[in-house]
Amino acid sequence: MADYFTRFSCLLDVGTPQNAARAYEAYLALCNDFYAETETLCCGFDLTIESNPSGSQLWIRSEDHGDPEAVICFVLRLAHDLDLTGLWGFTYAVTCSRLRIDAFGGGAHVIDLGARKSIGATSTQDWLAAALNGEHPHA
Repeated sequence: MADYFTRFSCLLDVGTPQNAARAYEAYLALCNDFYAETETLCCGFDLTIESNPSGSQLWIRSEDHGDPEAVICFVLRLAHDLDLTGLWGFTYAVTCSRLRIDAFGGGAHVIDLGARKSIGATSTQDWLAAALNGEHPHA
């Protein structure tokens, strides 16, 4: 039997240590809500505050069963709650513990924090399918 994984690791700078603390509290609340609904301890990603000198960076990651959509929703919520601005994005990898056809790939997302919306995304699997169909191979 094969195990499938979605992995990512990225930083989000929320500006101040106080914002980082608020973000972490929001993350814990999200995890508690998710557990109450599903009795599962994972809400799609892990989050810690980086111990760099600024103390304002969040490390968002998943080693196995990550949910990029959960990250997007959470970051959009933080953008609203903390009045974040600028562009932010992350990449993810789709892997498998055994060699399987169509089990590997990845993608990326870009979010406009100030506009509070996702402005772009790509999937390697979607891109490959489109390129093989003769649709925009350089896009």
